[in-house]
Amino acid sequence: MGDWSELHRDILLLIVRRINLIEDFLNFGTVCKSWKSVTTRDNFNSSLPRAPWLMISVNDDDDDQDDDNPCTKFFSLYNGMNLKKWIPEIYGKRCLESMGWLITVGIYRGEISLLHPFSRDEIELPHQCITELYHANKTSLPGNFVQKAVLSANPFHTSDFVLMTIQGEYQFLSFWRPGDPLWTRIRIRNYFSDVVYFSDQFYAITCDGCIQVCDVFGSEATGVHVLTHLPPWIDGKYYILESLGSLFVVSQDGVDIRYFKDGWKRIPQMHMESEDDDDDEEEKMYADRTTTFLVFQIDLATCNVTPIRDLGDQAFFLGANASLSVQASQFPGIKPNHIYFTDNYLDPYIHLVEGGGLDMGVFNLADGSIQPHYNGVCHSRDCPPVWITPTPC
Repeated sequence: MGDWSELHRDILLLIVRRINLIEDFLNFGTVCKSWKSVTTRDNFNSSLPRAPWLMISVNDDDDDQDDDNPCTKFFSLYNGMNLKKWIPEIYGKRCLESMGWLITVGIYRGEISLLHPFSRDEIELPHQCITELYHANKTSLPGNFVQKAVLSANPFHTSDFVLMTIQGEYQFLSFWRPGDPLWTRIRIRNYFSDVVYFSDQFYAITCDGCIQVCDVFGSEATGVHVLTHLPPWIDGKYYILESLGSLFVVSQDGVDIRYFKDGWKRIPQMHMESEDDDDDEEEKMYADRTTTFLVFQIDLATCNVTPIRDLGDQAFFLGANASLSVQASQFPGIKPNHIYFTDNYLDPYIHLVEGGGLDMGVFNLADGSIQPHYNGVCHSRDCPPVWITPTPC
């Protein structure tokens, strides 16, 4: 056998353009200089569907942490692979995700940027302190100012994109285009829970279940109108996403954390109160965990809201990422008709000694059961575990 490093470039290109998994693509480039030279964005087939990885921020005192070269952990559901990558740009930041990009927010200084975790390309965004009405809308911790972020297009593929965010204590919608010196505030008096880019428009859902559509691409001022409402008996934390060309809303029930006179303590694994406990309830602190999900399909033509009990071959991924769905049959290890969720309730990350990250799992829509999707430690004081689409571009 000849020297593999001397393979002709045309042969290397034929091979690398057939690689689907990013871990194989990245490993291909570590063999030698000639192999690395072909592992460029243009040679990666980014059009293929991809299952998200779980990105886990490591605490400074984690036993598995290297103090000199701290690494971020990634876990693949479909092949059980663990990957560590050195991404110093995210330390001390809270991270959200859209289209494979991280939206990073400084925990204490509040700086905001778009960061691609595998190429480490970075786009600086306007600072939160220059946002309209910032002092009336700022959060107690600057890192929690941006609560959701969704791209209309991948910045690697075009400069004509919009980044829509939910910002501040009152959860306003604000967006940014490349070249804008400031965030543009959408003047709607609502608390928003989630937003999705779908069919050339942004669809958002408020914390009380009102679904609205926002057109930010017209020549005139941003047009916003109410599409429909969820039934009044629905309650919980809302997500909105696209799946197979349709719009869906998901309600997550059981997410709550309560503060009592004892103050914030270590978050328990399960509900800690018993029926025969006679102590004063106000002396306790406990956390409720996610108990169930309800799914609704939104008919954009009729504005009807229909409960759905079967996602078919689809699996939903919810959390601090832009909510998304994948076709489970394309990825061994991912279960159809299941909802994979991460802990993105912010209060534990601020107040609890070990941070947040415990309320995670995979929900079976058929029988209502919840099982873990990751058995490792996910505690963090800075950044929630987040689903991220693995792609170098």
